[in-house]
Amino acid sequence: MAVKIKLKRLGKIRSPHYRIVVADSRTRRDGRAIEEIGKYHPTYNPSVIEVDAERVAYWLGVGAQPTEPVLAILKKTGDWQKFKGEPAPAPLLVAEPKSARPSFEALGGDDEGKGEAITQKKKAEKKDEAAAESESTEA
Repeated sequence: MAVKIKLKRLGKIRSPHYRIVVADSRTRRDGRAIEEIGKYHPTYNPSVIEVDAERVAYWLGVGAQPTEPVLAILKKTGDWQKFKGEPAPAPLLVAEPKSARPSFEALGGDDEGKGEAITQKKKAEKKDEAAAESESTEA
């Protein structure tokens, strides 16, 4: 039986999530898997890649063949280089925690009110126009 390490698609139509699974090469893409060994969420920023390195090393050692997308993921995590005995790649970028937006006071804003709004209501403008028309007809 030929065993492959491949991606199993989950999620909604425009929100894909993948599981990295070990399965028989004859099964469907989302079919039955022998074992789940990782996760891949490409829509997150930065994308989330979680791989169980011990299980990947075991399955590669017993002859499982990764598909091209899984091979690219394993190269990014360094598991493929470890299996082949090559030097490890540069570490992956880890998302920095987002800082809170600066407050109004921190930007040097005033606490004092500036007054009322400058624009007038439309009803008042119509009354002013009507008064102006009546004055022009009287003259």
